[in-house]
Amino acid sequence: MNVKTVLRPTRKTAAVLGAAAGVAALTVTATTSASAAKAEHLPSAPKPTVVLVHGAFADASSWNGVIKRLQRDGYPVVAPANPLRGLASDSEYIHSFVKSIHGPVVLVGHSYGGAVISQAAVDDAQVKALVYIAAFTPEKGESALELSNKFPGSTLGPTLNSVPFPLPGGGTGTDLYIKADKFHDQFAADVPTSVTDLMAATQRPVAASALGEKATTAAWKTIPSWDLITTQDKNIPPAAQRFMAQRAHTHTVEIKASHAVSVSHPGAVTALIEQAARATTR
Repeated sequence: MNVKTVLRPTRKTAAVLGAAAGVAALTVTATTSASAAKAEHLPSAPKPTVVLVHGAFADASSWNGVIKRLQRDGYPVVAPANPLRGLASDSEYIHSFVKSIHGPVVLVGHSYGGAVISQAAVDDAQVKALVYIAAFTPEKGESALELSNKFPGSTLGPTLNSVPFPLPGGGTGTDLYIKADKFHDQFAADVPTSVTDLMAATQRPVAASALGEKATTAAWKTIPSWDLITTQDKNIPPAAQRFMAQRAHTHTVEIKASHAVSVSHPGAVTALIEQAARATTR
C-alpha cells in the first residue's frame, strides 16, 4: 500500500520561508526599478544635422520658416549659400560644407539644389538621407534644363531676364533672373505679394550654363530618399517631378503648392524632412 507523506511546516519554518520570500520580492522590485531607471536615462540617438540647399532664383532665407520649425524640434540646421555657378563646382562646394559638420547629415535640396545634393552626397557615408523639395533628381548624363523640358507645363522661359557677367578665365557668361513683375505668378503664386516682392528683389541668379550642365553621378541610387512634389509648380512640371521620384524610388508626398513650397507650406516641408531624419536613427 502506497502512503503519501505530507510535510506540514512548523511555525518557525513558515517564518523563515516568509522572510525569504520577502527578500526575493524586494530584490525583484529593486532590480526592476533599477532597470527602469537605467532605461529612462539611456541617451537617445543624436539628431542628424539638417543641411538645406536652396535652388535658383532664391537664397537661404527661403528656408526661414522651415529652419524655425526644425530648431523648435531640436534639430541642428544650417542653410549654406549655393553658389549657382555650375553643377560640378556647386556640388563640390556643398560636399566640402557637409564635411565640416560633425555627425550624421540629412541633405535637403530645393529645385536646382536637388541636382546639387544628388552629386554632392555620392560616396559620403555621413549623409544618411536625401530630401528633394520640388526638386530635380537627375540621372547620370541628365541636366536640369533637359528634365524641366521633358514634360509640358513649365512656363519659366518667357519670364526670364538674361544678364551677362564676366567669366574668371575670360569670356562672358549669362545669369538668369525671373523678371520682378513675373516673379509672383511664376515662382510663388501661393505666397502673398508683400513677401514675393522682397523675394524678387533679393533673388539669386543662376548661371544658364549650370542648368544645362549634365550630372555625372546620382547619390539617390544608394542613399534613402524622400520627395515632396508640388502640383501647382510652374518651374518644374509636376509630371517631371513624378517621373523622377518614381525612377528614384523615393518616399513621395504630393502637395497643392507653387514652386516656392518652403515659403508657402513650411510645415509640410518640415514634416517630410523630420520623417527622413527619424528614419536615419532607427
